[in-house]
Parts: sequence; C-alpha cells; structure tokens
Amino acid sequence: MHISGIYTDQYQLTMGQAYFLKGDGEKTAVFDYFFRKLPFKGGYAIFSGLEVVLKILEHFRYDDSDIAFLKQQGFDSRYIAYLKDFRFKGSIYSTLEGDIIFPNCPVLTVEATIIEAQLIETLLLNMLNFQTLIATKASRSRQSASNRVLIDFGMRRAHGPAAHFASRAAFIGGFNATSNVMAAKDFDIPVSGTMAHSFVQSFDDELEAFRFFAEVRSQDCILLVDTYSTLKSGLPNAIIVAKQMECKGQKLKGIRLDSGDLAYLAKQARKMLDEAGLQYVQIAVSNQLDEFVIKSLLEQDAPIDIFGVGTSLVTGKPDAALDGVYKLAFAYGKPRIKLSENTTKITLPFKKQVHRLYDSNHKMLGADLITLWEEKEISEMYHPVDSKKNIAFNNCKAEELLQLVMKNGKRTSPPKSVADIASYSSKRLNMLPEEYKRFDNPHIYKVGLSKLLHEKREELMASYKMV
Repeated sequence: MHISGIYTDQYQLTMGQAYFLKGDGEKTAVFDYFFRKLPFKGGYAIFSGLEVVLKILEHFRYDDSDIAFLKQQGFDSRYIAYLKDFRFKGSIYSTLEGDIIFPNCPVLTVEATIIEAQLIETLLLNMLNFQTLIATKASRSRQSASNRVLIDFGMRRAHGPAAHFASRAAFIGGFNATSNVMAAKDFDIPVSGTMAHSFVQSFDDELEAFRFFAEVRSQDCILLVDTYSTLKSGLPNAIIVAKQMECKGQKLKGIRLDSGDLAYLAKQARKMLDEAGLQYVQIAVSNQLDEFVIKSLLEQDAPIDIFGVGTSLVTGKPDAALDGVYKLAFAYGKPRIKLSENTTKITLPFKKQVHRLYDSNHKMLGADLITLWEEKEISEMYHPVDSKKNIAFNNCKAEELLQLVMKNGKRTSPPKSVADIASYSSKRLNMLPEEYKRFDNPHIYKVGLSKLLHEKREELMASYKMV
C-alpha cells in the first residue's frame, strides 16, 4: 500500500508552513502518543501498528504528484521546495509492539524538529489507533476461545482498505489465520478459506457439489453444510463424502456451520460425525461472532474447533475507534502543557519514561509509573488527577518501557515479523494477572506520576494560571 507525505490532515501541512516561515521549523520538539480510555470496557489494550509506522517513516516522501498537488493548494513556494527534499530524521521511543498498554500513559514519544513531528502526526494516529483497537478486540476473542482456532473472516465487512491492517492486527492479538489473501502475503500470515453457499447452489445437487469440491481441495477440505438443511441434508452428504475420501486415503478436514442455533447444531453434528467414525473431522462456525458469543458457545459445551470472526473484529464493534491522541510535551527548550477544565485532559509536560513495576518475585504489581526521562529512583506514585492519592513502593523492580526504536530517521533494529510480535504479545499478556482480563468489571490498572513529575507539572500549571 503506497503511503506518501500527503497521507495527512491539511492542518498538519499548514502548521508546518507556519513553523517554516517563522524560522522555527528546525527547533526540537517532543510529542507523546497515548490514549485516554480502554476500548470495550476492558482492562487492557494491545499495542499494534508500530512496525508499520517505522517502515513508512523510513521511506516518508513527497513525490512529484504530491508536490504538484500542494502547489495547487497555494502553499508558499519556499515551503514547497523544503517538502520536496523532506525526510524524517527524528527519533522515536516506543513501547514494543504487542505489549499491553493502559490509558493516559505515553506509549510512544517522538523527538524531532517541530515540523517533522507535526507532519507525521496524522499518519501515526491513523495507524496506531486502528491497529491497537483491532488487536485488542482480537485478544478478547482469544481469551474466550482458549486454544481453539480463530480465523479472521472480516475483509468483506471492513472499512475499505482498512481490512489489510485489520488482518495484521488480528494476528498480533491472537488469531491463527486470515481469509485476506493480500494480508497473508504481505505480513506472512497463514491464510484460510472454505466455500460459500453460492458454490453449493451452483450445482443441481448438494452431494455433487461436495464431491467436486473434495476432489479439487482434498488437502484442506471444509464443507459448508447449512445451505439447505444442516442435519437432514448437509451433514449426511458431508459424511458420505468423508467416507469416500477415506477410500482414497484422504481425510475431510471439517464442516462449517454459518446459521441457526450454533451450539445445538454443533452438538448434533459432532454426534453424527462420531457415530460415523469421523472423530477427526473438525467443526467450524461463523456468523456474527464476537468474544461474547464465543464465550457463550463454549460455556454451553458446544464442541467447536474453529471460529471464523468477521464484522465485529475488523470494525472494532461496538467502539469503532480508539481515542488515541498526540500531544506536545516539550518545545524550544521548555516544557509544554495543555490545560483544561476537564482535569483528565491536562497533559503531561517534559520528555518522560514509563516504568512497569514488579515485585521481588517479578510479578506485575498492576502499576505503570511515569517519570521524567532522567529519573531512576522509584519510591512513590501520585494519581495523575487527584494529587491526594499516592502509593509508596518498597523493594519493587522497574522495567523501562519506552525504548529507542528509531534514530535519525532509521530504525535501530531489524524489522520484526508479525509472528514474532504476536508471540511477544502472548507472553506479555500471560504476565498480566487474570483480574485485569475480565470482561465484566475488570480490575483497574494503575497509572501514576513520580513525585518530581507531579511537582513540576503543578508548577507549570500554576505559572499559566497566573497569566
């Protein structure tokens, strides 16, 4: 997917021009990416999209057609000349992709010239917000499905090309495969697919359709059995084909249910298959699944092996968007802050580090501490809004989450495969106590400020209130 410099909002370019013409464009700024609210009323989020952002930034350009278009929009010729040779040469400090993240805590920090940092804002928000939302939704399905197979079926219901990155994020969040062939190729994700009802309908006889499909797809054959009557037609015909395949030394991989009472039909299908000696044939289901439906089906002891999840996954239903933001924290040698009557929207100034806290046995304490970049001593944590609330820490260990992943516009380590990111994400999620993974009233993970950062923010707030 080609993404150039004009993959942005207009106001990023107009602000960039203002900085350029003012002569301040090369001065250093620090911006933080974070989000304010956990999606799906959950207890955690899965960070996704970082590798995509880094890849794009290494090749960030305004090509000839972009420059021609910007000239038509009336931008200053000197600024146009600057953009023609523009390259991102800043630094990025980030939580590693696949890690678990929490609200109001810097997930990624950009340190660059103020023009550089401004011009990449929309791109960064677009990629990180969407992929983090989908990876989190996928992770919730994985929590429900346990070790059963999850396949992304959402391409046809996704918001246009967003399907491409939705499949990537779903795999990071715990899915096993995707039906999206281009995503499978581009991100090296296992690809999976069965058949549609139209294939069965195109034959005069359902059994004939199953037989022909088994001939051309003998190594990975899953038959869709609910076109006419699941129990009276589809299953009996699938069993006939499975037995015929056995005579050829082949095995039917599975049957798929796409309508009706999935729990009841799965139980009946399992009974019929087993009675026919086809214990190895798997049962796949689809049709408006999400983490809650999967959980319900398994609580009913439905013998389902494979779940195909589509619409709710790739659209992030019901939330549709992650409220990630990108805020200035330091510029022109000074800390910067945004004030608000809504205290939860007051930003954090200065360049910062995030420390994940563990006890002496390396168990997560359920707290991330935000400090000034240079701070190393971890002793107490202040509530980010209510300064009267604070916690003291004794004998705890801290892990620095923000790592240098890009310097001078170049990534600091080789690209990571989606499979490696997914494996890392699974390991990190396993470290999170179960009470934070509940669907109903999950435990609230604490995010707080060091005493020094708390005091300096209070001082900065007071200085603006005196103006």
